[in-house]
Amino acid sequence: MVLISAARDYITRMLQDISGMKVLILDSQTVSVVSVVFSQSDLLQKEVFLVEMVDSTSKESMSHLKAVYFLRPTSENIQHLRRQLPRPRFGEYHLFFSNILKDTQIHILADSDEQEVVKQVQEFYADFVAVDPYYFSLNTPLNHVYMLPAVVDPSSLQNYCDRVVDGIAAIFLALKRRPVIRYQRTSDIAKRIAQESAKLMYQQESGLFDFRRSGISPLLLVVDRRDDPVTPLLNQWTYQAMVHELIGIEDNKVDLRNIGKISKDQQEVVLSSEQDAFFKANMYENFGDLGMNIKRMVDEFQQVAKSNQNIQTIEDMAKFVDNYPEYRKMQGNVSKHVTMVTEMSKLVEERKLMLVSQTEQELACNGGQVAAFEAVVNLLNDESISDIDRLRLVMLYALRYEKESPVQLMQLFNKLASRSAKYKSGLVQFLLKQAGVDKRTGDLYGNRDLLNIARNMARGLKGIENVYTQHQPLLFQTMESITKGRLRDVDYPLIGNHFQQGRPQDVVIFIVGGTTYEEARAVALQNASNSGTRFILGGSVVLNSKRFLKDLEEAQRIVRFSTNAV
Repeated sequence: MVLISAARDYITRMLQDISGMKVLILDSQTVSVVSVVFSQSDLLQKEVFLVEMVDSTSKESMSHLKAVYFLRPTSENIQHLRRQLPRPRFGEYHLFFSNILKDTQIHILADSDEQEVVKQVQEFYADFVAVDPYYFSLNTPLNHVYMLPAVVDPSSLQNYCDRVVDGIAAIFLALKRRPVIRYQRTSDIAKRIAQESAKLMYQQESGLFDFRRSGISPLLLVVDRRDDPVTPLLNQWTYQAMVHELIGIEDNKVDLRNIGKISKDQQEVVLSSEQDAFFKANMYENFGDLGMNIKRMVDEFQQVAKSNQNIQTIEDMAKFVDNYPEYRKMQGNVSKHVTMVTEMSKLVEERKLMLVSQTEQELACNGGQVAAFEAVVNLLNDESISDIDRLRLVMLYALRYEKESPVQLMQLFNKLASRSAKYKSGLVQFLLKQAGVDKRTGDLYGNRDLLNIARNMARGLKGIENVYTQHQPLLFQTMESITKGRLRDVDYPLIGNHFQQGRPQDVVIFIVGGTTYEEARAVALQNASNSGTRFILGGSVVLNSKRFLKDLEEAQRIVRFSTNAV
């Protein structure tokens, strides 16, 4: 519950201490922060009758309403307030910021409040989107920036780092702890974010982070997405990850408007483990088990529907009316999950994803270069395989065998270029430049480290329960190394002279460049194993393969443009 309840508590405290009718004013980032933890009915209960964006151009005076602003402390937001406060539309202004305000910003606000309508200015550190209890995202704009060399666009890179440092700071302020900080040695941006976080927590705002708590400090580990480029390229076969891969989830909402004929109330549905018991029980289940569980849910609903048809007495009628809201909710939930699973089954069939995924998993988990090459060539030649699936297969092959088989890799590049006009093979080469074997720290394929080789052999001998879910993200190994005290200082150096005394009980792993739902599942399973260490996973965005490739294309475009400009 940790992150969701932290964000909920902040927003509850903001709203409940101000009596009367309110308008809640948000910006493009805080709207996501609020929407994942508060439903519209929750807001109504707190007497919020209107939600507006801070850049709204409305001039209508509503002096009977009290305005509760919840904004990031950006210069744009301060400018909006600077314009709005001298001509107040609302009776009272209560200003809450999701992170640390600068002194200059406070002075600007004070100077702008000519009518003395501002009743309070506070910092409430909900500067992260709490996707699940142990999983957060920052929904960072321009996420591709992390792949660019620092000289290409220094100001965008600085904005990106500032946003990430703010988000990490807010997490630790919400948890009321100050961490020991480590980072991935091979990543410049991970190092920069780790250094800037340490500077903020131990120098610039050391008083704010001094919680005077004894015991072992938590660990913040900053790593780079490019250390494991395989996970965001794979098709997914567990419920939450699969919905994001095939349909798309944004701030726990799924847009179903493009799927055939759907009733109005089902066009955008909420998929939250907090609000949906069926989803909570099945979010990490594989597709096969999910199908059986959905059938069971439909059967149960049919039983309830049958009993509702059997109304014979006044008492039966009264009972039906009492239970009707619950019945409607159950009906909506059943139809939501059935719609999504039906759509995903259709896509799996159309794109031959079972066939594609089998080869993907082989490329990610097992050796055997000759068989892998043959399998990829066959799929590239198959007319029914989509362009994006062809590209991902070539990328997965290239990441695995870039050193072993350069000749065959060139053959695949040429084949891809001739089969998929949409994708140029240059994108695969750009991925290798960004995330090839020479750039990575971790033992991605379990073939560098004797311990990992032995572990992989043991897994192979034991057999795999499900060929489609045999891949484990690199994050799994990282968590295992932390719980066993084996995370090497050479690969993951510490910042400053703050050493870890003993094994940390709380660990926040932040992946610069974004995380996946597969990794969030690995964290949830690790936390359920009661190893004595509690993990929280965060990232700049929540990725699926489409988003990862889009970031890659955008970074490649900018690098090319800047090279040509020189």
